[in-house]
Amino acid sequence: MIGIILDDNAFEQDIRELLMAFYPGETYIHEEVDGEEKPRLSVYGKTGESRYFLTVKEYVENGEILESEAAVEADYSNRFETKNRIKRMLYGLLSEKTKKELPWGTLTGIRPTKIAMTKLTEGKGEDEIRSYMKETYLTSDAKIDLSIEIAERERELLSAIDYENGYSLYVGIPFCPTTCLYCSFTSFPIKSWEKRMEEYLAALFKEMDYAARTMAGRTLDTVYFGGGTPTSLSAEHLEMVMRKLKATFDFSSVKEFTVEAGRPDSITEEKLKVLLDYGVTRISINPQTMKQATLDLIGRRHTVDMVREKYRLAREMGFDNINMDLIIGLPEEDLEDVRRTMEEIRALDPDSITVHSLAIKRAARLNMFKEKYGDLKITNTQEMIDLTASCAHEMGQEPYYLYRQKNMAGNFENVGYSRPGKACIYNILIMEEKQTIVACGAGTTTKVVYPAENRLERVENVKDVEQYISRIDEMLERKEKLLQFIAPLKSAVL
Repeated sequence: MIGIILDDNAFEQDIRELLMAFYPGETYIHEEVDGEEKPRLSVYGKTGESRYFLTVKEYVENGEILESEAAVEADYSNRFETKNRIKRMLYGLLSEKTKKELPWGTLTGIRPTKIAMTKLTEGKGEDEIRSYMKETYLTSDAKIDLSIEIAERERELLSAIDYENGYSLYVGIPFCPTTCLYCSFTSFPIKSWEKRMEEYLAALFKEMDYAARTMAGRTLDTVYFGGGTPTSLSAEHLEMVMRKLKATFDFSSVKEFTVEAGRPDSITEEKLKVLLDYGVTRISINPQTMKQATLDLIGRRHTVDMVREKYRLAREMGFDNINMDLIIGLPEEDLEDVRRTMEEIRALDPDSITVHSLAIKRAARLNMFKEKYGDLKITNTQEMIDLTASCAHEMGQEPYYLYRQKNMAGNFENVGYSRPGKACIYNILIMEEKQTIVACGAGTTTKVVYPAENRLERVENVKDVEQYISRIDEMLERKEKLLQFIAPLKSAVL
């Protein structure tokens, strides 16, 4: 347990997230309570007239208290610069205590490539970007190089996207065959909803109708059908959604249509035929690992053989853009496990792979039931990350998008690799936040971008399926307050 005691809450989130990076999986309290166990580490922050003071106290096993103190000049009229000075100061104190350096330095946000992208757009050169990220965020040379490489590739891939007049569409199916041990996404067991699925689809279709009317006149660039696991739907219900999508939205300018097929145990030949018949251009078949013992442990009710079988079936049926998701840092896996998984993936030869570093969110069972899972060993190293990057390169794939999450094993990142022409444009758009994305379904978030103002607004749908169905009109009213200001051609809604 770690305590945070600050007299200026403006810096609390950044300080807490940097602490989380050095001490992943810890719990945090924001004040000391008499009579309760003291935190083993406490961070005190104090604002002065022109200084910000930090004290880090560590309670070691023999009762001794180790204390470190530092202070920086603070210009409270420039909160951004002051925040970064505080983070660099705290980084130095924590690095000394833990004997660790973080590959991303003080960067705790989920979109580090946006820094490089913004600087490139401003006309800055690579050397300027390197100096800025090194001096401001203490980022390692390897991660700076990766950020610049991806930002340059993203700019090229997005060059044909009209940010002002275009938009993308996300359709969410919040159901899965089972819930994975590490998962915190909006997902409900499909068995519980199979008999009531048409209630959910009726609400979803009402929202899709609204979105299509409201965005009339804009160009639809990309469509992403995700979840959950969309292919957990029956073939009949899957076709209902596909038919509704094509009948409701203008697909004439759509550059890619992705379906997150995801779980191999949800994929059938009949469902793949539905996707082909309705013009899906990209699918994901996600093993996460090719080690059967790990699949059993994390709650993936499919076998390694099933991954191979469903992947080959999709290829034989004509899918020419298949992605596979992998997770590094899964419980009890080591470097050799990762190596064997990558050898299996290379043999299958997908068009893209997305390599995730395990992130354990508060809502994940792995975090909620620590008495059951607390002893599981979770390891992620630079050597593992380098191995996946090397394998992707040998397969003719290059990194094209990147994002980070809180509580990531090893404090690394998630990277998407693809062959030329096979990158997922939607993935870049959702991370770089350069285009409006209208999202329909329980637990989804619509993001409205105002490029001229460099501003973004969000509106979220409720996560609970029962609530989504009963409150669908409220969900439309939430969207109406935001979307009414951006659509160039607007007809009556609601």
